[in-house]
Amino acid sequence: MTAFEKFPLGKPGFVSNILDRAAHLRGDDAKLLALEGESSSRAYVVHRDSLVVAQDADSPRALLTIEEALKFGANPGTIFLGLREGSAIFGMGISAAAVEALLPRNDVKVSELRGMAMQGVVPPEQLSAIAMAKSMVTWHQRHGFCANCGTRTAMKEGGWKRDCPNCKAEHFPRTDPVVIMLVTSGDKVLLGRQKQFLPGMYSCLAGFVEAAETIEDAVRREIFEESGIRCTDVTYYMTQPWPYPSSLMIGCTARATNEDIVVDHSELEDARWFSRAEATLMIKREHPDGLAGPHPFAIAHHLLGRWVHGGNNATA
Repeated sequence: MTAFEKFPLGKPGFVSNILDRAAHLRGDDAKLLALEGESSSRAYVVHRDSLVVAQDADSPRALLTIEEALKFGANPGTIFLGLREGSAIFGMGISAAAVEALLPRNDVKVSELRGMAMQGVVPPEQLSAIAMAKSMVTWHQRHGFCANCGTRTAMKEGGWKRDCPNCKAEHFPRTDPVVIMLVTSGDKVLLGRQKQFLPGMYSCLAGFVEAAETIEDAVRREIFEESGIRCTDVTYYMTQPWPYPSSLMIGCTARATNEDIVVDHSELEDARWFSRAEATLMIKREHPDGLAGPHPFAIAHHLLGRWVHGGNNATA
């Protein structure tokens, strides 16, 4: 199965949710403890940007039994992600020392999540739950102390809250909104590349939404700051959770009102206008100069592909 088949238009990575979050169970410590002990319960084990997977005979397996996760060295504190067909799914972290001990083994592998997702090693329908696990594990690792008084906080509500025993402050995981935009001018599209991109790859421009800023204003500001292009007619398309560490990509389209590009080289290596014909070849990986668009795993591919297949008003 190709990447285009794994992530058809309108279905980038991390959007196909298989879980009932079952938030009503988060406050029931006894129930959650009982669920951890059930043989049908499973866990995703996350280390930084990587995932711990069992090496079965036929293929890697991301969804581990709780017993497997603990034997591999996962931390005992579990985050309740939700239910799948009545069985509990948890997220677990693992220390760097435990990961080091796993590296020589043949029955387990620690692999970078994005690479596995793009290659289809992890089933696309599991990626949303894995993104949840990764975001939540990262949040707990970074927010172990109260931002108000500095006291060590305690995990509560199945991992969806941390409480300070000293000042009684409650801390909740956050999601950072990011706008990502397809900007067009007639039959041309604006794409840019960052230095860390693969050679020849161009993608949609993007940036974080700032405090007290609307999505529309963020789109216009980011495009102007990075490329000198003024925009109007900002329209929402779709969102994609992005667990690096915990963002929400807000896909939008916009129409340019000028075409003279002034690249901010602190943000971009290059930005260019591409014709629809060129963009089509880039998506297909058939451009004569070796240029390519974003991978179908990313929302940028779906913004560009939607435009290539009939414009911003086309259905995905």
